[in-house]
Amino acid sequence: MNKGVGAKYIAICFAMCAHVNAIVELDRRQSLWYNAVMYIDTVPNRESPPTVLLRESRRQGKKTVKTTLANLSSCPPPAIEAFRLALRGIELVPKEEMFAVERSIPHGHVEAVLGMMGKLGVDKLIASRACRERDVVLGMIAQRILEPCSKLATTRVWHTTTLARELGVEDAHANELYDTMDWLLARQGRIEKKLAKRHLHDGAVVLFDLSSSSYHGRTCPLAHYGQDKDGEKLPCIVYGLLADGQGRPIAVDVYAGNTADPKTVPDQVEKLRVRFGLKRVVLVGDRGVLTETQLDTLREYPDLGWISALRFPAIRDLTEQGALQLSLFDRQNLAEITSEDYPDERLVVCHNPLLAEDRKRTREELLAATEAKLAKIAAEVARRTKTPLTADAIGMKVGKVINKHKVAKHFTLTIEHNRFHFERNHESIQREARLDGIYVIRTSEKKSALSAEDTVRTYKSLAQVEQAFRCMKSITLRVRPICHRDEDHVR
Repeated sequence: MNKGVGAKYIAICFAMCAHVNAIVELDRRQSLWYNAVMYIDTVPNRESPPTVLLRESRRQGKKTVKTTLANLSSCPPPAIEAFRLALRGIELVPKEEMFAVERSIPHGHVEAVLGMMGKLGVDKLIASRACRERDVVLGMIAQRILEPCSKLATTRVWHTTTLARELGVEDAHANELYDTMDWLLARQGRIEKKLAKRHLHDGAVVLFDLSSSSYHGRTCPLAHYGQDKDGEKLPCIVYGLLADGQGRPIAVDVYAGNTADPKTVPDQVEKLRVRFGLKRVVLVGDRGVLTETQLDTLREYPDLGWISALRFPAIRDLTEQGALQLSLFDRQNLAEITSEDYPDERLVVCHNPLLAEDRKRTREELLAATEAKLAKIAAEVARRTKTPLTADAIGMKVGKVINKHKVAKHFTLTIEHNRFHFERNHESIQREARLDGIYVIRTSEKKSALSAEDTVRTYKSLAQVEQAFRCMKSITLRVRPICHRDEDHVR
């Protein structure tokens, strides 16, 4: 029976109950010599459903008289039960009025994050068996994705959603979170091995790149002044990310802020060969990481391939030597060349028209910005007639602005006592413009193992690591600025 019919029966039963109660009350007032009780009686039938009757039982003298008031057999069981409760004097109210929603704790985003973490098997990566520390780590990971904040704020924000309740860590405090970070650091090696086993194999492509973030504090021994890629004049901490060919993170290493990028390569080679047990991999790194010195180190391992790129001066030398002919790009944007300066290597030259246009536009903007600042200095020199500027004073002013945009090589300067003149070096500009949009990728891999197109495609996969750094820094995880006091907590 549908809800509409059931509700109709319940309404009829309530009306009957009220009517009968009124009759009984009237009879009780008129004749106090008997007591009447209404009840529901179920009479079993052998081959058919039982009969449900509404009856009245009253006492007349020494006799008990039963009177059938209604047959409720056709009513649905919920209606009969409601009638039975009403006869007992229990007040019935609609279920909508039984509860009042005072507060709704957000849960949907928590369920989405925890569901994806479960699908990826993050819990098994952290620890094979369930434990308190694993639940706290899962909570910190989920909170970092949902709303990045400090450890103290994490324990407070947990109670504004269902996250802590879902993981059973409602009573966690900030100190427990820091202790759990120490527990997690001790398991880092095992976690990275599990990830390597899942995503890497012999002959796989491995991407590696570095970045850095500024440090706010005074106690961490890793914080040093170095190449802060955040652009802030603060101590920084360097960290490297090792990923598979699809950009999925495998391992993270943390270095002191004054560590040069190339010095991190031997650690990665050791990790791939010893810790992960990989005999044959292809390491991909940009030209700032895989320098000539580091490539000499990699050549000591015959089974270790690599892919990198040439710097602009090296590309210019290839052009001047005639090894790189710009006419190669009249019909195609990719060509493979050889050079005596790079024996046992393959050089894949690429031309990107969009990149060429972008570099041309950027160079013109930087030249114009530098010219505007130099023009102000020239005007000041011309204006100072009573107290003319010396050549040293003019040189100090010019030095502060000439290479701010890295275009000093494109200007010819004349600095004398009370005289300053500048102009563009068009020959230098044209020499650089000829190589706009051209980049050269170098690799130790044989053509039979990796085609020229695949070589370019593999090198461009480093963009996946750069995207991971953007997520870590600003978009999703927001690890910067780093504020932890302890070195282990930073790691």
